[in-house]
Amino acid sequence: MHRIAVVAGDGTGPEVIAEGLKVLDAAARRFKFRYETRAFDFGGERYLKTGETLLPNEIEELRSFNAIFLGAIGHPKVKAGVLEQGILLKLRFTLDQYINLRPVKLLPGVETPLKGKGPDDIDFVVVRENTEGLYAGAGGTLRRGTPDEVAVQESINTRKGVERCIRYAFDFCRKRAGKKKLTLCGKTNVLTYAFDLWERTFNEVAAEYPDIETNYAHVDAICMWMVKNPEWFDVIVTDNMFGDIITDLGAMIQGGMGIAAGGNINPAGVSMFEPIGGSAPKYAGKGVINPLAAICACQMMLDFLGEREAAAKVEEAVAKTIKNHIKDMGAGRMGHTTGEVGDLVVKYLAE
Repeated sequence: MHRIAVVAGDGTGPEVIAEGLKVLDAAARRFKFRYETRAFDFGGERYLKTGETLLPNEIEELRSFNAIFLGAIGHPKVKAGVLEQGILLKLRFTLDQYINLRPVKLLPGVETPLKGKGPDDIDFVVVRENTEGLYAGAGGTLRRGTPDEVAVQESINTRKGVERCIRYAFDFCRKRAGKKKLTLCGKTNVLTYAFDLWERTFNEVAAEYPDIETNYAHVDAICMWMVKNPEWFDVIVTDNMFGDIITDLGAMIQGGMGIAAGGNINPAGVSMFEPIGGSAPKYAGKGVINPLAAICACQMMLDFLGEREAAAKVEEAVAKTIKNHIKDMGAGRMGHTTGEVGDLVVKYLAE
């Protein structure tokens, strides 16, 4: 029995989550596994009514679930940062979801803006440290609102946090059916303290994985090569901030936010899976948003829960849906409603 907490969230989140749950139910029926869900109302509407983001007892309750399926967090009437820090970052930090896992895979039938590149060229994974770095919230301001204002934001990097992220990346690279190549993304020539720790740890851990080819590239070079030669990459490991940046670039080269999904992973605890595109409030309630990213997030969740055959078949069903029916991944340009796209995935999953 898989216990799944469902946080539909804001904007188009409830619409795409509904299609993800539709596919989850179809997968359970075909592959004979049991699951139960419970909905939580975290998001902008609750905050506007109650002033609450996440209560301590709610976080503790989430620990009893096997996974969290998240739609989107972000509300136009709530100041930027309130929900993101009060819900998303709090969940990641409190539940110790120290890995952000972002596949960058171009499926057949999806257009990429990269000239001359196809599915054989764009198939890699970014392993991003998810609970430290600049997102840890260390810093402050002095003399705010004056000409002498000072703002300090500190990047926190611990040996424990860096090493466990790097070890996860090596293990993931070893298990993945790829090139067995791990690239460290950093900025050792400028961020000399933080990335000295990252580089030393990377090299020390690499000695335990002689079967994995390793290399290093500055983050600006990574961005360049992701556009010019994405086929060079298999698995990339990096810190929180650089990971946040390069994964959005990765989403674009794999066809856009309509297909990009990610997981916030605690290998020994509860993990959270989500589409990357955000709440997109201008499309809410219109039935035009692309649900495939949420369905891909469901696929990642199934793989994490050990339902690997079901996960593989969901990915196949998504690929068939795109190849046979979807002309454009953008909202309102798919040629089908949100619900129709979910129905097509279910149809191919049942075959």
